[in-house]
Amino acid sequence: MKIIPYERLFLSKGVDGMTQRLLRADVPTDETWKLEDLFATAGDWQNELDAALADIASVAAYRGRLAEGAGMLLECFEAMERLMMRMLRVGTYAFLRFSEDGSNPVNQGMMGRMASAQAKVGSAIAFIEPEILALPEGAVEQYLQGEPGLGEFRRRLERILADRPYVLSQETEAALAALSEVFGAPETIYQLAKSGDMLFEPARDSEGREVSIAFATYEEKLEISPDAVLRRNAYSSFANGLKRYQNAFGGTFGSEIKKNVAMARVRGYESATHMLLHGQEVSGEFYHNLLQTVQAGLAPHMRRYVELRKRVLGLDQVMYCDIEAPLDPGFQSDTTYEEGARLILDSVQVMGDEYAQIVQSALEGRWIDRADNIGKSTGAFCAPVYDVHPYILATWGANMRSVFTIAHELGHAVHMVFSSRNQRLVNTDISVVFVEAPSTFNELLLAQHILGQKCDRQMRRWVLMQMLATYYHNFVRHMLEAELTRRVYALAEEGSPVTAALLSQLKGKILEEYWDGVVQIDNGARLTWMRQPHYYMGLYSYTYSAGLVTATLVAENLAQDGEAVAKRWVEVLKAGSTMKPLELAKMAGVDLEDEATVRRATDYVGRVVDELVQSF
Repeated sequence: MKIIPYERLFLSKGVDGMTQRLLRADVPTDETWKLEDLFATAGDWQNELDAALADIASVAAYRGRLAEGAGMLLECFEAMERLMMRMLRVGTYAFLRFSEDGSNPVNQGMMGRMASAQAKVGSAIAFIEPEILALPEGAVEQYLQGEPGLGEFRRRLERILADRPYVLSQETEAALAALSEVFGAPETIYQLAKSGDMLFEPARDSEGREVSIAFATYEEKLEISPDAVLRRNAYSSFANGLKRYQNAFGGTFGSEIKKNVAMARVRGYESATHMLLHGQEVSGEFYHNLLQTVQAGLAPHMRRYVELRKRVLGLDQVMYCDIEAPLDPGFQSDTTYEEGARLILDSVQVMGDEYAQIVQSALEGRWIDRADNIGKSTGAFCAPVYDVHPYILATWGANMRSVFTIAHELGHAVHMVFSSRNQRLVNTDISVVFVEAPSTFNELLLAQHILGQKCDRQMRRWVLMQMLATYYHNFVRHMLEAELTRRVYALAEEGSPVTAALLSQLKGKILEEYWDGVVQIDNGARLTWMRQPHYYMGLYSYTYSAGLVTATLVAENLAQDGEAVAKRWVEVLKAGSTMKPLELAKMAGVDLEDEATVRRATDYVGRVVDELVQSF
């Protein structure tokens, strides 16, 4: 596989001598994902979309007939599953095209057509849940006993019955489903602005050279630059760029919150928080306890870690952009993609041949889009395609941090493949409360593998810092996002308008409370609510902590008990969504409802900080 030097990957010279990002058309093919595995051409995609829309009638034909018996319900579910399979393929293809270049009008058009198609499908199948809930008491249980084929849809039926108090009439449900494109507008606008419209001024490094800035390059490279001058100048430019868009982003954020508050009231939930947690199959008590336990348990350790950074780097004060600055700037973690891939593959051998084979297929089969280009989505994700394979988006930074990012997304991919191979499509819809456990577990596998080798003190120290970067992102950054969400929803329920000013004020207060003077909270830090799409995904941010608690304790158990723990974890991944999220965690040996269990994970982070402090 051809390696493109970092300078070419992120920057290319324009005619004026200033650095510019690549266009998608200029990106080397081997750094992109192989969308031909989904559709050979955009024309094939359009044909399949048309066929899927025509297939709506195959499900709509069962409207008004679900009371005829268990066989009729089974036929309806099977028809719906076939339709969902087709929609998943065409929907994912459009999403991936948009993610690789959201500035491309063709890709924007694909996403627009998909949004309309999904609204049509949602409206056409909206009768299913109300009709099932209209059946006589006990009818569903009788259906399950009388029709063995319905057994694979048991979890789906259980979730529908759990929705009974909140489901509206068939006509109302159909109308709401038809408006799904409108309901998704806040997130769509946010992603469009991030991928194509936001511009940032170049920043100068310590030698006076100009460096261009984009969302992806700032978050993947510049925020962790060892060059303090570049890091802080880039932070200033990035913050100023965000500030120019704050009112527009505040409007989209506010619209998302108000939408969920309104929908919760329409459906009869106690609050939007209750509505979103109901969909995750967890209680409010679990949610609030996890937020409080993780924040309280981690804060002292993370403050010590930042104080260490201040001392080692000789900083007069720690700014928000210094939290992830490398503690050992002289140590270069630069690596090639091939070297990183080989390291990841070696690290997963402990999990058995089947697990390792999935990782190898992903690395060698172009499941991963690792290039950077104008219009590409920021961050990283893994998108499932049930009957093909998952697709991973990342931005390769030519360093070990990127290796850990790809390892994280490969954890998702392994989970998706195991689930798809062993469950029907209907049983692969994983709750977000559990979904981040396999990904963060894969990161810890990589860390344990490196630490288990004969590495020098400097390398061991670097791996400990990378582990703490993972805990910072999931236990601190994302959990403080969750804290912002919790407070914003509480205010919105009382009727307070959600504006950019309110969001910045709340975010600043949360950061000040958490860091307790260790980190200077400036206006750039207060604007970090603009940096994450999680706010448009319900109550998603806190689930990283739920996943990381599970992953931490499973990884600890793996180091002690080896093969038995590996086999049990694989069985958990194969279970898909046949169990509730907290039940899946218990199957893996982790009780997330037990505060002592959560504290075991935060105490582990404290021990990592202890070792790092001692190493300096």
